[in-house]
Amino acid sequence: MTKEYTVAIVGATGAVGEQLCDLLPQAEIPVKDVKLLASARSAGKVLPVGDKTYEVEELTEDSFEGVDIAIFSAGGALSEKFVPAAVKAGAVAIDNTSAFRMDPDTPLVVPEVNPEALKDHNGLIANPNCSTIQMVAALKPIHDAYGLKRVIASTYQAVSGAGAEAIEETLAQSKAIVEGKEVPEAEVLPCAGDDKHYQMAFNVLPQIDKFQDNHYTFEEMKMTNETKKIMGLKDLPVSTTCVRVPVLRAHSESVYIEIGENNVTIEAIQDILRQAPGIVVEDDIQNQVYPQAINAEGKKETFVGRIRKDLDVPNGFHLWIVSDNLWKGAALNSVQIAEEMIKQGLI
Repeated sequence: MTKEYTVAIVGATGAVGEQLCDLLPQAEIPVKDVKLLASARSAGKVLPVGDKTYEVEELTEDSFEGVDIAIFSAGGALSEKFVPAAVKAGAVAIDNTSAFRMDPDTPLVVPEVNPEALKDHNGLIANPNCSTIQMVAALKPIHDAYGLKRVIASTYQAVSGAGAEAIEETLAQSKAIVEGKEVPEAEVLPCAGDDKHYQMAFNVLPQIDKFQDNHYTFEEMKMTNETKKIMGLKDLPVSTTCVRVPVLRAHSESVYIEIGENNVTIEAIQDILRQAPGIVVEDDIQNQVYPQAINAEGKKETFVGRIRKDLDVPNGFHLWIVSDNLWKGAALNSVQIAEEMIKQGLI
């Protein structure tokens, strides 16, 4: 008899939580029951999951009795408080926040890249940062073929990465500008927890999360450190610049890499990526075909295009990488982690 699982979604009413509710019925997870958990403010709401509806319950430390898989997407502070309770109750926790990503005892997993890391879990798996996920998914097959010597990335990240309030703020600002009205004062972006807030509509903000002492933002350091951990390349030079753009959904990235060989062709990189799981190559410059955020929205794949050799560095390549940050960058990768754990017999 096929084992069935009770799945809890923590932060069910948030931007990623809503996507998890949409994705769960499509997943290769035999679901026995679903628990939707959120703050007391959201308790009592009714949300659909497939052809059934479930009432949102208040998140407490007693919420995880009988839960097999708990997917967290409610903020780092709540994960730090409630993930231990989920694990203690016997659930496998899959956490979407940065709370445990760099914990040496917690696997940080993109299933297409390092599924073998799951076997070392202690009841907790960390889901990487959204911008990290799509980049390493594209870079892993190239590294396997030629080796990676350096990575420099600039991101163009959608406002949904900052949550539902950031989406609402950007839409309100855009509407006011188009209608010639006074623009509402910014309260969320570039970083809700920082001192100053700036208009996002018709603007570009070179800050995602708070600045660190080394002049990089926390988001930039997440990408740098997570890439090294996921790919098992602790000495790989990785540098990033993370930028918020007035796009609602799907992150875009310009990624420069240096590989271990000098005479590799564009076509060879394209062929490797075409064979990689979860990757779609959109790279036909004769017909102006390349990845775009609006086309990636609601898609499970990571799209790669504008692949070209650097003009000065013989082993250098440039790639344009686009993926839906709420799907592959968050909800979908969490679901795929659960699927892979079931496949490996780890739950």
